[in-house]
Amino acid sequence: MLNILTEPLICITTASGKRMAALPEMYALLMADAIEGFPALRPHQKHPQLAFWVQLAAMAMYRAGISEPPENAAEWARLLCGLTPDWPNGEPWQLVVEDITKPAFMQPPARSADRLADYKSLVTTPDELDMLVTAKNHDLKASIALHGDADDWIFALVSLQTMEGYGGARNYGISRMPSGYGNRPAFTFTPSIRPGRHVKRDVAALLEHRNGILADYPVSDNGIGLLWLEPWDGTKAETLLLDRMDPFYIEVCRRVRLRKSGGRIEAVRANSLDRRIADVKGQTGDPWAPQGKSASRRETPPAFLNGSRKFGYERIVDGLFSPDWTEARLMRMTEYDRTSGGTVHLVARGVVRGEGGTEGYHERIIPLRPKTIQVFGRTGGPKELEDIARERIADIRNTQRILRRAVATFAAHGDSQPSAHRNGKPSPNDIASPWVNRLDEIVDERFFDDLQTEFEETQDAERRKIRELWLADFVIANANAILDASRQSIPCPDGQSLRAFAASQNVFNGRIYQEFNVSLD
Repeated sequence: MLNILTEPLICITTASGKRMAALPEMYALLMADAIEGFPALRPHQKHPQLAFWVQLAAMAMYRAGISEPPENAAEWARLLCGLTPDWPNGEPWQLVVEDITKPAFMQPPARSADRLADYKSLVTTPDELDMLVTAKNHDLKASIALHGDADDWIFALVSLQTMEGYGGARNYGISRMPSGYGNRPAFTFTPSIRPGRHVKRDVAALLEHRNGILADYPVSDNGIGLLWLEPWDGTKAETLLLDRMDPFYIEVCRRVRLRKSGGRIEAVRANSLDRRIADVKGQTGDPWAPQGKSASRRETPPAFLNGSRKFGYERIVDGLFSPDWTEARLMRMTEYDRTSGGTVHLVARGVVRGEGGTEGYHERIIPLRPKTIQVFGRTGGPKELEDIARERIADIRNTQRILRRAVATFAAHGDSQPSAHRNGKPSPNDIASPWVNRLDEIVDERFFDDLQTEFEETQDAERRKIRELWLADFVIANANAILDASRQSIPCPDGQSLRAFAASQNVFNGRIYQEFNVSLD
C-alpha cells in the first residue's frame, strides 16, 4: 500500500511544472538534472533527504557492481529491488503495511504480532512525527499539516529516523551523532546547487570513498545496509554493533509504524529500552560530517554545531581547517570533481541541537574559485589558504575589540574605562555587543570572496596591498560607521554628549593606529 517504487508519491518540480513521480523515476530525473525542486521538502529536511538518496543509490550501485548511475527508471527500480530480495512483494518500500511483523518504508518490523500493543503513542500529522525538538525553530508548528500528503510522511520518516537525537527516556537518537544532544552536520562540495547534480556528485564521491571508510572504521563490506528490514522489539539484546553495518548504512532510531485511518495516514510510536546501534560517539565514518581527531575512537569528537554559532565565516574556517577534527570525507576532491569542470560550491547544512531545545536550521553555500578548489585533496594544500583566513579573522577580532571599547566609552558618557555594572542597568559592554555583532554580519557577507581574492594573487607585495585595502577601506571603515551609528542611537545626556563623542572617537582612532598603523585623521 503506497509503494514508493511503483506509485508516483513524490511531488517534484521540473521545467514543465509540478508532477508526481515514483522513486525510480525520481532518480532517473535527478541523474538527467531535470528536477528543479521538491515542493514538500522543508529546509531542515534537505540534508537528511539528500543523504538518504545518496546512500541508497550508492549502496544499490555497489551491490549491483556498477559504477555509473543508470539513466532510466526501470534500471533504478531493478537496482533498488536488489536491496530487498527477501521481500518480493515490496513491503520495505510501502508506507503502510498492516502486518507489523513485516517491514515498511523506514519502519522496522516486530518479531511477533503481539508487539502491536507497544505502539501506544498516536501521531496524526507528518510534522508531529518529524524532529519535534527542531520544529519550534523553523516556524513549523506541531500538527499543522492536517492533510499531509504521502511525500510529507516520506520526508518526515527519513528526517526522524536518520537525524533525531535523544528525546527523553526510551527515545534514543541516531548513531551518526556524537551525543544525544549533538547533531549531524553536512559539509560537501557540489558542482551545482541543483539537486540532481548535487546527488550525482555525492553518489560518485561516496563510491570512491567506500574503501577508505572500510579501512578507517569497524564497518563490514557485507554488512546491514537498510536497518528498517531488521526486526526490532526495542530490547537491549537487539542493540547492534557498528561492525555489522555497511559503510553506507541507513539507520532507523525509533520504532514507528504508519497506518490508514478514515482514508488518511497516521502513525503510532513505541519506546525502546536501548539504542538501535551501540553508542560509538558519532565515530561512524559519516561522509558528510567532520570527524574528531581523538586518540581513541571511544572519545567523543568535538560537538561541531553545538551552541548558537551558525555557519558564519569562522565556523566554516574551523570546518575546513580545525586541528581538532578531520574534514568531512565528501570535502575531499574526487575524480568526478576534477573532470566535471565549472564552478564548485561548498555546502554546509545542519540543525543546531542542545538539551531542551535547538538554535534552528542553518545553511550556507559558498562558490569556490578554481585555485581554491585545487588545494583540497592535496597533502598540505590548504595550509596557505588557512593561514590567510586565520590572519583575516584575527584582524576582524582585533577591530571588534576596539569597536567594543569605543562604543562602551560613549555608552559610559565618555569614560574610557567603563565599569561593568551601572545600578542594575546593562553595562556599557553589554550595550556595545549588538554593534560589535553588526560588524561581524557585514564582514561575513563577503568574507570568502575577499579571502579568495587575496589567495589568488601570487605576489607577496600584491597580497599585502589587497589585505591592507580590505582592512582599511572595508573592515575599519565599516567599524567606524557603526561607531557613528551607535552614537546616534545610544542615549546620552546633552551636557555630556560632546565629551562622550570625542572620547569614543579618540579611543577608536588611537587604538586602530596602535594596532594596525592606520590613521583615520
